[in-house]
Amino acid sequence: MKYAFFPGCTLEGAAKEALTSTQKIAEALGIELVELEGWTCCGASHVQDIDDLLALSLNARNIALAEKLNLPLLTVCNTCTLMLRSAKQQLDQTPELKDKVNTILGQSGYTYSGSSEVTHLLWVLLKNYGLDNLKKKIKRPLTGLKVASFYGCHILRPPDIMGFENSLNPQSLEKLVEALGAENVAFEKRLDCCGFHAVFPAEQEVLKITGLDCLSAREAGAHCMVTPCPLCQMQLDMYQPDSQKQFKETLTIPVLHLSQLIGLALGLSPQDLGLGRHIVDTHPVLEKILK
Repeated sequence: MKYAFFPGCTLEGAAKEALTSTQKIAEALGIELVELEGWTCCGASHVQDIDDLLALSLNARNIALAEKLNLPLLTVCNTCTLMLRSAKQQLDQTPELKDKVNTILGQSGYTYSGSSEVTHLLWVLLKNYGLDNLKKKIKRPLTGLKVASFYGCHILRPPDIMGFENSLNPQSLEKLVEALGAENVAFEKRLDCCGFHAVFPAEQEVLKITGLDCLSAREAGAHCMVTPCPLCQMQLDMYQPDSQKQFKETLTIPVLHLSQLIGLALGLSPQDLGLGRHIVDTHPVLEKILK
């Protein structure tokens, strides 16, 4: 299996552990990731509010880079996935807009054709790789670990663009967690927003949202949370100490990237997976599985 890989800004900067753990598990699973040469920021769900044509052109160019490789485009960020798929839908459904964007791209030698699928690591593992094949690679089943799966908004909504599963009752993360040998924990906030995209204009409100998400998982008995989005992971992990100031109840719960949880089940070391880079200590998770 081979994919054009769009890491996105977050993996290149603040969440390098998500990049390295993604690369490590891909290698262990036999999935070849070819990083796009010259990729640019997707716009992070904000740039289209200022210049929609710019947002379309940026993401059309990123997809065109994958088309040059004749490969589907894989991301590990919910927001990147949404931005890329949004652009693809608009361009594929509106020929005149596609022509306009291609006129812009043509100035730098690129053309968007619409031939490359845009997908997410979570979807690839379920739909293309398959959970049965994943189970065969497991060296360290996560037996006894109770996991709260936090989807994040942009991998589910809007459903007409994302469309992998039922946005009101998704099951992909739970199925994957079960395949890794861990126990799923049902909690009220599993489909809620982490608050990342509103943290600057509404910091105090977002800190409350973040705290409620973590508290919901903790009170349900989870040992950790896992998310397929590095932005959600950053928000829920980095802002926990600030969120705690608004709550009397203890919020503390480790928050793992999806690739890190998979990597632990594949037998990779905590060092390889960057588990020491988190704000909230991940040792309680490791103590449950490294016996």
